[in-house]
Formats: sequence, C-alpha cells, structure tokens
Amino acid sequence: MSSMAPKFEARFAETTDEVRAAQKLRYDVFVRELGADGPCVDHDAGIEADEFDPFFDHLLLIDHARNGEVVGVYRLLTQEAAKRAGRFYSETEYDLGVLKSSGRNLLELGRSCLHADYRGGTAMMYMWQALAVFVEKNDIDVLFGVASFHGTDTAKLAPALSLLHHNHLAPPELRVRAMPDAYQRMDLMPIDSLDRKSAIKQVPSLIKAYLRLGGTIGDGAFIDHGFNTTDVCLILDTATMNAKTTQRYTRGST
Repeated sequence: MSSMAPKFEARFAETTDEVRAAQKLRYDVFVRELGADGPCVDHDAGIEADEFDPFFDHLLLIDHARNGEVVGVYRLLTQEAAKRAGRFYSETEYDLGVLKSSGRNLLELGRSCLHADYRGGTAMMYMWQALAVFVEKNDIDVLFGVASFHGTDTAKLAPALSLLHHNHLAPPELRVRAMPDAYQRMDLMPIDSLDRKSAIKQVPSLIKAYLRLGGTIGDGAFIDHGFNTTDVCLILDTATMNAKTTQRYTRGST
C-alpha cells in the first residue's frame, strides 16, 4: 500500500471502464486469492463477470491516494432491476419465495470484496455509509444476498455453520431456503457442544458485520464448487436494525 493515508471516495460506477475495474478487483480476490473458476471467469482478460453485471449498480471504493484505484466493490440489485434481469442472482441457490411474496421492498447485495491491503481498517465503513444512503433514498425494507465461507468442506466449517443456524436463523416470514438439489443442512453440531469463541472466529468478517446489524441467516447452506465456497443467505430487515449500530455505519453520510 502507498505510504500516504488513503483518500477514500465511495460512489457508483458510471462508465464501462469503471465496471471493468470492479470486475478486475473481483478477479484478483475471488479467482487469484480464493481459487474461484467457472463460466464467470475470464483468465485472459483478468476479470470475473457474469450476465447480471449490466443490471446491477456497482458501488466502488476508490483510493485517490493510490491514483484513483478501485480498492473495494459491492453490487446492488433492486427489485425493478431484477425484473429486467428476469430474476435475482441468488435464485439459483435459494428459494426466495417468502421474500418476493412479502410485499417488502427488496435489495440484493453481492460480490463484496476489498483489496487485501485495505482489510481490517476503515475501508468497509465507507462502503457501508454509501450503502446506507442508497437504502434510505430507495426506501429499501429488506437487504439480502449470499455470503461465502472459503472452501467446501462442511466438516471443517461445522462449528461456524452450526452457530449461525442455532443463534441467527431468520424468522419464518423471511427464511429463504437453499435449493433442494444443493441443500446442505447447517445444524451439524448440537448447540451445547459448540465452543462459541472458536466458532465465531471461523465466520468471515462480512457476515459478522451483518450479524452486528441484526442480520439473520436463511435455512441451509449452498455448496458452490465452481467458486470453491460454502454460501449462506443473509437477510437484513431494516426495521429491526439496532439504532445504535446503524448510526455507526451511517455517521457522516449525507
């Protein structure tokens, strides 16, 4: 990283070149770092892209101290955009029937990643602030999307998956369920045998951030062998978000 302090700007991509920059960062993180592969990966171009990218809004975190490099990305799909796309992205992994029939205004989140140099600092806060502004301006009621554990060995992930199932399962009216052909039960260990401290260490930081905001988990995990991940579906009802925690992420936003 540059020796200069970061000069962050969080905004939405406006050009094809900016979307391409987001796809390049996704390639660096998901493919080079985490070993993803499949039809979404273009090794020659060094990008990770899919047919949904034209329908998503791409939130970029830019560091002007690093020559305007894109160092963080998030993509957002509104209900109207999902209609144009034909479906939500995560409908290949989860039955979203309870959400789609809820009458709530939905926003799907996905492909969140940060450059390795910016993890553990304030970078994600800037992205959350921009996301909070979008949610407020668009009257979003429920945010949801798949989030991933690295790897597909559920035996190794059993403590974390069980912790999420036992302590953070979504209420029935929001509880999406993994598709039957790839459904992986998450209650792999009884709650009284869990070492909570070691289990929570297994949970990726992004998932923990959602949980701190009051996020919940859908029923069942989805094993994505192409991306080398075990996915869970996060659901966040904005009406139940803890006000103090929400302020932490929206402070300074306009």
